[in-house]
Amino acid sequence: MEAVRRTVIENCAIATVDAEDTEHASGYLVLAGRRIESLGGGRAPEGLENVVHRIDATGHLATPGLVNTHHHFYQWLTRGLATDRNLFDWLVALYPAWARLDEPMVHAAARGSLAMMARGGVTTAADHHYVFPRGSGDLSGALVHAARDLGVRFTLARGSMDRGEKDGGLPPDFAVETIEDALAATEETVRQHHDTSFDAMTRVAVAPCSPFSVSTELMRRSAELARGLGVRLHTHGSETVEEEKFCHERFGMGPTDYFESTGWLGEDVWMAHCVHLDDSDIAALARTGTGVAHCPSSNARLAAGIARVPDLLAAGVPVGLGVDGTASNESGELHTELRNALLVARLGPHRETALTVRRALRLGTHGGARVLGREAEIGSLEPGKLADLVLWRMDTLAHASIADPVAALVLGAPAPVTASFVNGRRIVEDGRLRTADEDEIARTTRAQARRLAEITARG
Repeated sequence: MEAVRRTVIENCAIATVDAEDTEHASGYLVLAGRRIESLGGGRAPEGLENVVHRIDATGHLATPGLVNTHHHFYQWLTRGLATDRNLFDWLVALYPAWARLDEPMVHAAARGSLAMMARGGVTTAADHHYVFPRGSGDLSGALVHAARDLGVRFTLARGSMDRGEKDGGLPPDFAVETIEDALAATEETVRQHHDTSFDAMTRVAVAPCSPFSVSTELMRRSAELARGLGVRLHTHGSETVEEEKFCHERFGMGPTDYFESTGWLGEDVWMAHCVHLDDSDIAALARTGTGVAHCPSSNARLAAGIARVPDLLAAGVPVGLGVDGTASNESGELHTELRNALLVARLGPHRETALTVRRALRLGTHGGARVLGREAEIGSLEPGKLADLVLWRMDTLAHASIADPVAALVLGAPAPVTASFVNGRRIVEDGRLRTADEDEIARTTRAQARRLAEITARG
């Protein structure tokens, strides 16, 4: 049996984000194979066998890898459009393009989205893909293969829509599926790609899009399917005042009550956005253990509002961070969401007490792992957990005069990523991907974006 290979990282500040928020001003980590073997303050233990890499991380902060809980990778091809519209108007403007996506486009967009996140410290990403135009190819496979090639841990939220324009929905009719086709394709995606192992690189969730693009029957049957297959559930919820109005007019109740009536609250569920919640909504999420993917930049870009994150956390609701699609968050990076989550929260009624820098870091790491149901495996630096971590450089002009490295990471300029590890494998080195050619990805995504624009213009 081959001896386990070890990587030793020394002389770095460490923010473990464990239950006690343990930190070390100067410490070490030992990675053994795919897991964290040990960590602590001071120097690494002497006499370690089969050390194949030894990293002097002086001037760095080590944190868990960032966990992105909500994204739409395909939107990488439609960035910078409809920049002055609210959610519904923005969707109407962009659906004609999205309804013409095909497999090469989705694969290219996924590589662009994943590459941008990975080089900025994301080690786990969830993608909510719900647009499956007829004859577009194997879009779920394209997403899974892109994540596998780049080495990013991945949750594919296999989405669906069955309410097209003729049924009062927003998407074009040829971009939606029938209920039976959506359920069958979702089940097949789970059977092909979902991995239940501790160190799984790919998980699948059942994820009908939203109350205004999915019928009540599809919502209910999707929940039944997910629980029958033992996978998690994901959807958009309570994002805008327009959605709130739609649910009252269509169902006679608000979004949270509607979700509960269709089986869509529970510890196996996470919702994107959750901006417009009253006290009873927050209580329902807390009572059921339903998680929230908070997307502060996208919420601001689409003028959706300020989510009540401090109140959600105080109630015990699991909360993680999300980039959301890059057509509503063009940077496509999660580490900027640490800062934006804190700043936006402080504009609300809790003001300066809304979030601390350490709570913001927790949202982007352990909080995200909890939302995805993987807190036993990732999200904090602890012996036995998977070796998903990031070394942020903190001794450059941008951060060197900030004594607190966590404050520097959250409030300062985006910190350079010297190394990012997934399962103990380094996927980023000195701010560049080791698993793919960034320049080739840029060229390919630009070509596919132009191709999509040309096809859309032809109608």
